[in-house]
Amino acid sequence: MNVKDLNLAEKLLSYFTFFFAIFLILIIIKTFDVSYPITITTTTKSTELAVVGEGKVDAVPDTVYIDAGIAVSNAATTEAAQQTLTTVNNKIIAAMKSLGIDTQNIKTTNYSVYPNYVYENNQNRISGYNGNAMLTIKVGDPDLATKVVDEATKAGANQIQGTRFVIDKPEKYRKLARDKAIANAREQAQQLASSLGIRLGKITNIVEVSPNGIVLPYQSARYAAEAGGGGGPSFEPGVQTITSTVTLYFEKN
Repeated sequence: MNVKDLNLAEKLLSYFTFFFAIFLILIIIKTFDVSYPITITTTTKSTELAVVGEGKVDAVPDTVYIDAGIAVSNAATTEAAQQTLTTVNNKIIAAMKSLGIDTQNIKTTNYSVYPNYVYENNQNRISGYNGNAMLTIKVGDPDLATKVVDEATKAGANQIQGTRFVIDKPEKYRKLARDKAIANAREQAQQLASSLGIRLGKITNIVEVSPNGIVLPYQSARYAAEAGGGGGPSFEPGVQTITSTVTLYFEKN
């Protein structure tokens, strides 16, 4: 047998071996009902301990927002409705300035004039014009809230729709709450480590849930335009709770 024939024989043998191997694998899969593709799953032992901590700080609100305005019903014309709204609106603003409230803290949040319809003789007709004008007043001294409502009412406001007490700059309280949450998580981690018989390593990660304050429900009231005497209502700011929740991840040694 020459060299050429020998090389050909080797190639044929390699082809035969390859196809025989494939045939053998198919026989095994068929005989033993092996499903494919085969998935290999590996597991690793956790090397971290995650602990959630919570911190809370109570704070007295230092700012109050008051919505005060005027509502007009059945004015003869749109101009008459607008004139009443503008006159009372300007009087309220002047009254707020007299209390020392800066115009930057007085914001027009609603102004609208629209027709009022009545149905008569099988058709709608305009019986007059209604209007609303509303100011949101930011007061830096919650003790002034009663005076603001009283003076706004005297100026002609017949709509006092709400008072909202807030903490104007809550960042320092959020930091205090966060520090408490971290301390709480550390304490719990030490207790867990002691119970599990493990040693804690360094902190590998920290995740904080977006901090928020628990906002108290606003107080609302309505006053008639001709109301007077007896003084204004009493408002109590109460307290707000700033909450922080953190998750600390510790190495386990």
